[in-house]
Amino acid sequence: MFDLPVVLKQERQEASRFRLTLLDLGFEMTQFSVYMRFCTSQAQVDALSKKVEAALPPGGKVNILTFTDKQYERILTFHGGHRQPQQKTPDQFDLF
Repeated sequence: MFDLPVVLKQERQEASRFRLTLLDLGFEMTQFSVYMRFCTSQAQVDALSKKVEAALPPGGKVNILTFTDKQYERILTFHGGHRQPQQKTPDQFDLF
């Protein structure tokens, strides 16, 4: 989850670059300013965290949450007033 300043034109450009970097790292947008990615180990989380930190524009704030695959499967999602089917944990070897 992140919050980036976007008042100035340069800040908006930096925010766009940050979002593109997240996509390049294999994250997917789940909501505005909320991106997620399935990781197979804590080492992978640590490596990605360093890359996210390096890409963060000045004045930006990022919170990285980690949870298990079972916790992920218990996320409740509602869209348009209707409950959505529960999500399945992504396969570890999905290729994009």
